[in-house]
Amino acid sequence: MPRVPSHPPRQSRAQEPTAVHHPQEPRATDRPAAASPTGPAADTPRVGAQRRAAEAQAAARARAEGESAAVDRLATTVERLRLELERAQAQAAGRGVVEMGVGVLVERLRCGPTEAAGQLESLAEQAGVTVLALAADLVNQAAADEISALAREFVADASVPPTEAVAVRLRSAEADVLASGDAAAAARSMLEHALRPLGAVAVAIWAAHPDLSLSLAGSAGFPEEEARRWRHVPPGVPTPARRALDERAAVGYPTLAGASLPSIGQHEIHGGRLAVPAGVGGRLIGVLEICWPDALPERSQPLKRQFEALAELAATTLESWSGQEPAACDPADAQFGELRQLTDGLLDPCMILRAAPDSDEFPPRFVIRHLNPAFVDFAGRPTGVLTGARLLEAYPLAAEPGGLADKVEHVFATGEPFRAQDMRLAALVDGVPLTTRAQVSISRHGSHLAVVWRLDDGTPRVARLLQHAQRLGRIGGFEENLRTRQIAWNETVFELHGLPPTAAPLALDQLPDHAHPDDRHAIDRFLRTLLHHQRPASTAFRLQRPDGVTRHIRVVAEPVRDPGSGLGNDPGSRLDSDPGSGLGTVRGAYQDISAQHWTEVALAATRDQLAQSEQQAAERSRLALQLQHAIMPPTRGPLDLHDLSVAVRYRPAEKDHLVGGDWYDTLALPSGDVLLCVGDVSGHGIEAATGMVALRNALRGLAATGAGPAQLLSWLNSVTHHLTDNVTATAVCGLYEPATRRLRWARAGHPPPVLLRGGRADILPQLGGILLGAIGHADYEQGELVLEADDTLVMYTDGLIERRDESLQASLTSLTALAEESRTGSTTGSDTGSTTGSANLEELLDHLLRYSNADTDDDTCLVGVMVR
Repeated sequence: MPRVPSHPPRQSRAQEPTAVHHPQEPRATDRPAAASPTGPAADTPRVGAQRRAAEAQAAARARAEGESAAVDRLATTVERLRLELERAQAQAAGRGVVEMGVGVLVERLRCGPTEAAGQLESLAEQAGVTVLALAADLVNQAAADEISALAREFVADASVPPTEAVAVRLRSAEADVLASGDAAAAARSMLEHALRPLGAVAVAIWAAHPDLSLSLAGSAGFPEEEARRWRHVPPGVPTPARRALDERAAVGYPTLAGASLPSIGQHEIHGGRLAVPAGVGGRLIGVLEICWPDALPERSQPLKRQFEALAELAATTLESWSGQEPAACDPADAQFGELRQLTDGLLDPCMILRAAPDSDEFPPRFVIRHLNPAFVDFAGRPTGVLTGARLLEAYPLAAEPGGLADKVEHVFATGEPFRAQDMRLAALVDGVPLTTRAQVSISRHGSHLAVVWRLDDGTPRVARLLQHAQRLGRIGGFEENLRTRQIAWNETVFELHGLPPTAAPLALDQLPDHAHPDDRHAIDRFLRTLLHHQRPASTAFRLQRPDGVTRHIRVVAEPVRDPGSGLGNDPGSRLDSDPGSGLGTVRGAYQDISAQHWTEVALAATRDQLAQSEQQAAERSRLALQLQHAIMPPTRGPLDLHDLSVAVRYRPAEKDHLVGGDWYDTLALPSGDVLLCVGDVSGHGIEAATGMVALRNALRGLAATGAGPAQLLSWLNSVTHHLTDNVTATAVCGLYEPATRRLRWARAGHPPPVLLRGGRADILPQLGGILLGAIGHADYEQGELVLEADDTLVMYTDGLIERRDESLQASLTSLTALAEESRTGSTTGSDTGSTTGSANLEELLDHLLRYSNADTDDDTCLVGVMVR
């Protein structure tokens, strides 16, 4: 298709006089043109019309191209979603095989499912195979079925490919079939997991019946209309499936057309067919029919065993298949097959009724023989429950005068069709009446009746929602006629009261006798509001059941203002006033709120425990904070040790309960040296505070030995590992000799100190050393340097520099820049004589704390040492 320019030329509009002038403002050039019919003005409208037509065609072509592109995008999206669905289905089947493999390991190893799953992954990794393949192998070893025998044959025969693909495919199909329990889903699983890799394109599962007829239990790969058309095969039709049953062996045909046999998909799939009988315990119950697009592949022995294994899976599915078995068509019932085909093509719900064979009286009892695919029960029940049931068993309220049963009997007796545009239909949903309006048509066809109805939109959905809401909410409905004393309970109410369905329901005025004595007053108020004041009421009480169990029940009820109403009549309007009118019926519901009650009790207990725990935690935090402040005040003024000025700053965590384990110590030793150390115990709370006290005191005692910093940290590591309860910590330790100004130092997993000299800040080398308490024995590297006058050494914990979005090296670089900035300001102030050296040191520490870019909620300890 030629491309149309998105912006057509505009010069033609400028050249068209009549396209731009206003009719009330004629131009001078228009008058001569009007006087001369053959002039240029007479041709101008024709030229404009042709141009506008060309523009319209171009726009239409552009729209068509846009729509085509949208359709292409939609088709691509649909194809992508289809592939994702296929992958999800394959993964689901694979999960089923893995779960079976885990079950085998649970039995063999006598372990739990979680440990067995871990063992399965570990064994698969060691064996160099996938978890799915190993799971299939385990199931094959544990099982003694057709699939395991097939896998062993593949192992014994070196001429065939490895077993992984075959065993995994068959086990995946088996897992999917067992999980679905549906013949149609089983057919889809067999096709996708086991047959499509062999070139097959479709599969059908046939169920065999005693009358020699066949029913299509499930299929995959065929059009939906084709599967519906072949859902029943009468006796005597020579299909491949029928031949396989007659010969009790697999039957194959190179092409279906060459065999001259009718079968499902005969017009769409012309290739080979294979029909394998499916049986259980020597009894044939169905056939597995497989279709290929081309000629039937050569059936080797391994392939035969695969097909037999799949037929065994099909038989397992057919055993639990709940599909309807078509009854045999005797001569008196010859029209049933045609009638069923006719009703199956209707878009409205339709049921086929037949007089019960053992019904000799009149009117006869009618049985629901068939329900078409469009049938929807307005009470929300599945069709399998209704098929084969008597009409009045399925719809007992149809027996009301003028109801559905009357119309069915009239049509059956007279043969006159019945039609109604608006008819009331009634059913019982778990004992509670449910009504709807529908268009109904009833006609007689031989010995059968066809009942077609068109329900109001949403009625079946509402019925199903009602059933599920009652089940999930543990709600049961009741209706009580106060005049006739008739009481209707649904099954849930009997269960709530602990009574069998055959027991007599309890009247409302009997509730006090079955309630806890403390709840009698609440029930009396409920009954007085409901029966005397005739207003809706509700209450909660403890029901004491005959079996000794006490349940917490909520009852809600409302009166009905219909003095002559009987049980099951249409409910009247709610009686909000006029207590003098007669009260005939009360309806309501019971709800089991025991779980809610005990949940509220548990929540109340949990709230009390939480309050107590919070109080205990607050007390522990207060004690830890007091202990920490007693050992290390948050702020400590300058301390002079020989030629050193020492200042300390401590900033606690932002949250009170995060009392940390940061600690420091500066001490003049008997040897004349000065001990300088900073540490951080992991964790928070009272445990961290007590650990900090233990390490600080231990280091003080060890320092008195005169050992160097590396040896002190090695001893402190042993103390931390052996003499504390799972405590770990970091620390930096230094020993300063005033006579030589030599500083020896070592670190145990702690950030290195910062040295400020001559306006420049540098990070000391990161000496090797593991954190304290990690292992029983550790060696630490020791470094030393000679300090000079006006040098400042800063020792700190990680709360000063730690950021979640930066590395340690980046944080250290930021710290040195911040220290140099602070030192420059202090030097300027010192030149003016406004501060002393000690004041400069305190300003430095305050500046570092105030402008630190750390973003963690950790406490911070900071020690500054200046050489005078």
